[in-house]
Amino acid sequence: MITRRQILLAALAAPAAPAFGKTSKLQIGVTDWNLRLSGKVEAVALAAKLGFQGVEVSLGRTPVDGKLPMDNATLQTEYLAAAKAQKIALAGTCLDILHVNCGKNEKLALKWIADGIPITKKLNARVMLMPFFGKCELASNVDYDYLGDALKELGKEAEKAGIELGLENTISARNNVRIMERSQSEAVKVYYDVGNSTRWGHDILEEIPWLGAKRICQFHLKDQGYIGEGKIDFPAAMKRIMELGFEGFANLETGSPSNSIENDMKKNLEYVRKFVA
Repeated sequence: MITRRQILLAALAAPAAPAFGKTSKLQIGVTDWNLRLSGKVEAVALAAKLGFQGVEVSLGRTPVDGKLPMDNATLQTEYLAAAKAQKIALAGTCLDILHVNCGKNEKLALKWIADGIPITKKLNARVMLMPFFGKCELASNVDYDYLGDALKELGKEAEKAGIELGLENTISARNNVRIMERSQSEAVKVYYDVGNSTRWGHDILEEIPWLGAKRICQFHLKDQGYIGEGKIDFPAAMKRIMELGFEGFANLETGSPSNSIENDMKKNLEYVRKFVA
């Protein structure tokens, strides 16, 4: 007969599950461009096959008849049907045309943001990523304030549509909050990329809890090489994310060191899932 003392000793000897995973409903998705299927509906099936809960969809960089490539009712229907069939979510959209037309100083970029909001709503994606890198990098207070002012009206449109606009860039969390506050819109949030923030010298272990779940719309997870084998302290980073009680998506934006997308994505997904209870 097993005694109460033996049960207690066995419980003490068993490895404990990470306590920080208990209150989170974090979902793990993947970017379509890292599947090398940018803007292609086939990315949905591949993401599902690999075990992801969602896929982040590119809206396209080259306009078609003056519209975003994803501004196409037939294509949108195909994506929705694929997501339903594969039983995964369209985890968000990426307004990647902002790599071409800069959101910090071009009026055309504001048109693309306005056009991307209803597309994101139609795809049931909830979050639209707005990137600011390279020639479009936010580099000064003038850039921050221009963008914040530009997002006042666009933020209102996003709020009406139930869409969050995610700022992804090279600047600090505090400068992103400057933009958010100037926009005066709760729809404008930070799209927090742990790899980018580390690369540009920001302390992700300090910034993530400082921002909190209310100011972050989604995460990108990546590292140099495979996740967990680069410079980032991923156990600590995931601990910060899980402690937020964040209920949205963290999307893998990882490369393929072995050039086998499926094998490398599975390896990274398996690693990240260790931290998600």
